[in-house]
Amino acid sequence: MRVALFVTCVNDAMFPDTGKATVAILRRLGIDVEFPLEQSCCGQPHYNSGYPTEAVPLVRRFVKTFADYDVVVSPSASCVSMIHEYYPSLAQRQSDEALSADVDALVPRVLELSQLLVDTLEVTDVGAFFPHTVTYHPACHGLRMLGLGESYPRLLRDVDGLTLLDLPGAEECCGFGGTFALKNADTSSAMVSTKVDNVLATGAQVLTTSDNSCLMNVAGALVRETRAMRFMHAAEILATTRAGGESWRETMPSLVRADA
Repeated sequence: MRVALFVTCVNDAMFPDTGKATVAILRRLGIDVEFPLEQSCCGQPHYNSGYPTEAVPLVRRFVKTFADYDVVVSPSASCVSMIHEYYPSLAQRQSDEALSADVDALVPRVLELSQLLVDTLEVTDVGAFFPHTVTYHPACHGLRMLGLGESYPRLLRDVDGLTLLDLPGAEECCGFGGTFALKNADTSSAMVSTKVDNVLATGAQVLTTSDNSCLMNVAGALVRETRAMRFMHAAEILATTRAGGESWRETMPSLVRADA
């Protein structure tokens, strides 16, 4: 099985450890992962801001970059949902039968990390060790658009030493929503304030989720309130082992294609 990592813009620019963690997990399971250097943005910022036409060249680039892979895995429910929900309609608008056919062929092979682990590989115990109390926020795109449901809770419950604490109002949005947080700042602030109160009510040491954009929003609000709590993408927790701790952060090689 030939697998590629789609790291996404936010992770590449701000949270590279999440991409490294994704590769570390899969390599532990015996799956080699390639990193196509030609990858770029999925086009979600353009589409959500009302510029679907400007997103089309990115659709074409994505298809060209990942067409030859059996699986394209990403640690971002938001970006994967963009590809699943909107790429087919964007391609159809171009009256380009070849593009539509390529998109239709590729979309089912684009999987969020937990989909690959739980649904495709049927693995929930990835050999992780994380002796901390954790609460999980199910990001909206994963919950509502991809239907991830219990995928991450199942993975987290099988982490040795981890205690998963229920998050009150877990299914409520954190208020980020990309440009929503900028265009509707007051509403967004009220939503994240409620989320922060619920996170703190758990008494957990660590907050985790499937999307770093949501994590960034909640973490930012917590930091502004000077509340001490650790924030980690779920992939980073799953990559941590008893033997190596979080050494994968320092020891992971550069993520480049072997033929690059």
